[in-house]
Amino acid sequence: MNKILLTLCMIATLSFADFREVDTKELQAMIKKGVQVIDIRRAGEFKQTGIIKGAHMLTFFDNRDKYDVPAWMNEFVKIVKTREQPFVIYCAHANRTKVVGNFLSKDLKYKNVYDLRGGIAYGWIDKGLKTVRIK
Repeated sequence: MNKILLTLCMIATLSFADFREVDTKELQAMIKKGVQVIDIRRAGEFKQTGIIKGAHMLTFFDNRDKYDVPAWMNEFVKIVKTREQPFVIYCAHANRTKVVGNFLSKDLKYKNVYDLRGGIAYGWIDKGLKTVRIK
């Protein structure tokens, strides 16, 4: 009986898409399809390295690692209109996106949450890809 219950729980868990990593090539293909990309880094980071062309700048953590979920979500829902709409988030090294991505997928039940493996530093810039400079 326990094995059946465990199997049913696993099937139920796997039937919901959740937070997944994408590599550079997958992200480029998603961008071509019009998938929204959101940079959750801070303003200083945007200026330092630039952003991926077409990405929305939507800072999650401030300089003291504090955040305002209601204010952030108010802006986020203008970009991602439904819980089923796929989108990609990224930060510098993919550490902050793990926190935000898990929150969006597990707590808020967004179904198609992706993050750029390695963040913009290791998943984009180190691959020789260009960014758009921010002034």
